[in-house]
Amino acid sequence: MVKKFMFRGKEWEDISKMGIEEYSKIVTSRERRTLKRGLTIVQKKLLEKIKEKPKKFHKTHSRDMVILPQMVGVKIGLFDGKKYETIEIKPEMINHRLGEFALTRKQIKHSSPGFGATKSSKFVPLK
Repeated sequence: MVKKFMFRGKEWEDISKMGIEEYSKIVTSRERRTLKRGLTIVQKKLLEKIKEKPKKFHKTHSRDMVILPQMVGVKIGLFDGKKYETIEIKPEMINHRLGEFALTRKQIKHSSPGFGATKSSKFVPLK
C-alpha cells in the first residue's frame, strides 16, 4: 500500500493546483508572512525560470526562499558559500526554506595532535 502525501489535511493533487495566495492560507505563520510581504526580485526571477523550463537545472544564491508547490520536481543548484549543492525538490520539502537542505558548514574530523602539541610528542622521532 502506497502512502499518499498529505500536508495540513490536503492531498498533494489539491496542493499542486493551488496558487500562492491559496497556499499561503495553509502554511505556518512565518511562511505566510513571507509570502504576504511578497517575493524578492531574485526569488521572482527564479520562480519565473522554473515555470518556463521546469526540467532545466537552475542555480541560485537565494537560500531564504520558501519552497512552493510549483517548485516540486525541479533540480536546483543552491550555493553553500563554496560550491553549488544539487537539490531535487520533493513534496515533503514544501513549507521549508531552500537553505535548510544545503549546509554551509562542514563537519570537522580531528586527527592526531600536531608536532609540539604535548610534552609526550617531544620524544617522537621526526622521520
